[in-house]
Amino acid sequence: MPDPSNPTPTGKISLVLHCHLPFVRHPEHDHFLEENWYYEALFETYLPLLSAFEELSRRQIPFRMTLSVSPTFLSMCLDPLLQRRAVRYADELLGLARKEEKRIQSHPEFKPVLAMYLEKLERYRRDLLGKYHGNVAEGFKAYQASGQLELITCAATHGFLPLLALREAAVRGQVETALRSHRAFFGKEPAGFWLPECGYQPGLDGLLAHYGLRYFFVESNGLLEAQPRPRYGTFAPVRCPSGLSAFGRDLESSKQVWSSKEGYPGDPDYREFYRDAGFDLTEGELHPYLQPEGIRRFTGLKYYRVTGPGNQKEPYDPQRARRKAEAHAADFLANRRKQAGTVSQWMDRPPLMTCMYDAELFGHWWYEGPDFLQSLFEQNHRQGGGLSFTTPSAYLEEFPENQPSQPVFSSWGLGGYAEFWLNETNDWLYPPLSGACDEMSYLADQYEWEKGASQRAICQAARELLLAQASDWAFMLKTGNHKAYAERRFKTHLARFHKLSQQVRRHKVDEIFLSDLEEKDNLFPGIDPGAYKSPSK
Repeated sequence: MPDPSNPTPTGKISLVLHCHLPFVRHPEHDHFLEENWYYEALFETYLPLLSAFEELSRRQIPFRMTLSVSPTFLSMCLDPLLQRRAVRYADELLGLARKEEKRIQSHPEFKPVLAMYLEKLERYRRDLLGKYHGNVAEGFKAYQASGQLELITCAATHGFLPLLALREAAVRGQVETALRSHRAFFGKEPAGFWLPECGYQPGLDGLLAHYGLRYFFVESNGLLEAQPRPRYGTFAPVRCPSGLSAFGRDLESSKQVWSSKEGYPGDPDYREFYRDAGFDLTEGELHPYLQPEGIRRFTGLKYYRVTGPGNQKEPYDPQRARRKAEAHAADFLANRRKQAGTVSQWMDRPPLMTCMYDAELFGHWWYEGPDFLQSLFEQNHRQGGGLSFTTPSAYLEEFPENQPSQPVFSSWGLGGYAEFWLNETNDWLYPPLSGACDEMSYLADQYEWEKGASQRAICQAARELLLAQASDWAFMLKTGNHKAYAERRFKTHLARFHKLSQQVRRHKVDEIFLSDLEEKDNLFPGIDPGAYKSPSK
């Protein structure tokens, strides 16, 4: 029950999770290693999150948060092939877990962990097929209808917009395609827009305003260095010259959750991500659940807890980890109350803490993350007073007048100024993308005059260009993880684009080649190349 001595919330929390994966779909292979990114995300992040939402709803505990659903992730959710393969992934993992029951008879310390995996996998598989018909976005849509989730969109393929903005048509293509995709499935216009990698430069908000959007998010330095300086820092949005509102990421809450060293995920009681049965077991013990050609991979069956900095790890205790997640939720709320109490003294409204995270932190990287989120809402409901959860749209309805200010160029990641997405490892990506965008504008100008296969080829060329623009490739090149895959994907999509363009120009479209691409890269079925038209057209 709320505390009658503190009936008015002194602070507001806007919890924002960004749901994104690059479009990874390879129908030409029966098993493909990188496709597992999607299946892991389903069973380790999105189905657990939906399970937490369901439990909160069942117990009539109010929750309110924002999900940014990237169009590439949504496209994978909608794809029948990936839906079937997701069930196969669960069946194979369940098969390995059941096989493990025999092996761990001589290791009783692992029995509670394995029992937990079996129960969750079976339940999530049932939910995926029964409640969500293979598509977790159906669950998001249901909670949107109930008002508990605010669903917003992101650039079509997560292109890093400040570096694409040399060609305005490139940004238009990313934004228009995203809005069309979001509207087609979720049935309503999104109010907000997640800038990929929080990449912002002045002027982008004007284009977003043109499409009727109301707000976007920036990294904290993008708001703290805005002109004029925001009097409330990141504790309230600012109104840009375009009329859009910009919300800045709260630094303190971000570090508390994000950091594996100083934040919650590195706690010794939590599950250790990198000790996985896929690398611990022998090939015989893993057979037949290895990737083709015997390639080892993460399975999701992890038996150890973080323990400490060394290689020696202790067995994972699910109950102990759950209690720690509850304690960390209590600590998070206490810190936000303290933070709000300090800041509210010099504000004319409750301070807003915009807590922004990649969704896969919760469950995939930090296994106990969904328990933590569920406990946040449970404990805040029990304690009452001091804090309330809100969404950006609800905040703007309550406080429509905000300080006029111009955010500055910024991004999240190393340095805060796009260093991660433009450096010596990936700067070679951008010149050919600019040239391809110019060519796409030429194709778009011809679109209404072309017929049949040529029109289809122009649409497919737009898809290939969008896929080449994904910021994920620059990210992988910088980190060095999956570098060869990222380089191959970028070059492949760009080569497909140019081949299609040449065929359209010559009026000789290879329909077998085109049909093959339409099957492989089948996202955005309602794509409109008109976004790329030259300004005079």
